[in-house]
Amino acid sequence: MDIFMPMSTTTRHNNIIINLIGKLFNLIERQEVHVLQSDCALVFWGKRTEPGSLLLVDIENPDHQTIYKESVINELYYVQPDFMMFQRNKYIENQWHTRTAGCPDLIIEIWSEGNTDNDKAFKKFLYSTSDKTEHWYIEQDSNEVKCFLGKEALPEQSLLNVLRTNSGIEFDLRKMAIK
Repeated sequence: MDIFMPMSTTTRHNNIIINLIGKLFNLIERQEVHVLQSDCALVFWGKRTEPGSLLLVDIENPDHQTIYKESVINELYYVQPDFMMFQRNKYIENQWHTRTAGCPDLIIEIWSEGNTDNDKAFKKFLYSTSDKTEHWYIEQDSNEVKCFLGKEALPEQSLLNVLRTNSGIEFDLRKMAIK
């Protein structure tokens, strides 16, 4: 399993991400998880202005793999999720380890005032193009965590409780809850 963790802007934002990684410490110790703290981006096809063309690059799909290998990585578009976890799904990186292609098992975005409604809608739509990707959205000014698997809405979770992925990984972020 590989975890990508870029650094962020606010103290609460950083603390939530650091706590996410901390909850995986036992897996890290057993070397079942690799944590990559960098400004690594997730590539996708399509343009923001053409929602029907948006698609995460699924490298396990032979058609996507062929097209990806034949394309120049700098011609693809990218986003930088706050947290990406590849557990069962494969991924590949470009030679500079700055761009990642694949469908993460889990993407977490932590919304802040700097995220516009358009940005939120775009990322939610993009991440939902992969039915393999669970994606969560944490509001910084509340305890709510909205959860999806592809386009399907999952039960909402709360920082007041232990968070659980569909695959059973737990994140106890209760100390991050707003009281």
